[in-house]
Amino acid sequence: MTRVVGIINAGTNDATAERVTTVTLPVPDEYRMLMNIALADARLALETNDVPVAALVVTADGRIISRGRNERERDNDPTAHAEILAIRAAAEVRGSWRLTDVTLVVTLEPCVMCAGAILAARIPRLVFGAWDAKAGAAGSVHDLLRDRRLNHQVEVIAGVEEEACGKILTDFFRDKP
Repeated sequence: MTRVVGIINAGTNDATAERVTTVTLPVPDEYRMLMNIALADARLALETNDVPVAALVVTADGRIISRGRNERERDNDPTAHAEILAIRAAAEVRGSWRLTDVTLVVTLEPCVMCAGAILAARIPRLVFGAWDAKAGAAGSVHDLLRDRRLNHQVEVIAGVEEEACGKILTDFFRDKP
């Protein structure tokens, strides 16, 4: 697991911004357990031919208050990403769009749209499994979640059950024509 501890310096764009500092730390068992629950949910997305990604919103005491999995294909909705659906459901449960005391657990590094939703909801911590080298916005391609130019930054814990999270995606795309 990698915990991203730095915050990018303000620059004119991501290409000129200083990259974050990362350190490798032991993975808390709670994060592994939650990621395995998310992986089980991600497998359900395969039933509708959706990319197998799932997300959980978890309270500080470890209670899962919402879940989401990709449903773009099922609903013909380009915004139906796992993170968006989980955040919407958590806001409904809480009766507020401000989710300032939860952790978002997701099997894949969020894209720009999902990172924007994380910031808008004021979620303080993100735990994710596999990095997304093509569209990631939590440290790989972009790093929106720790950009000091924005009004909110997010603690990012990356690489939890990374191999399993990556494998389900690799298998899904390998089987595509």
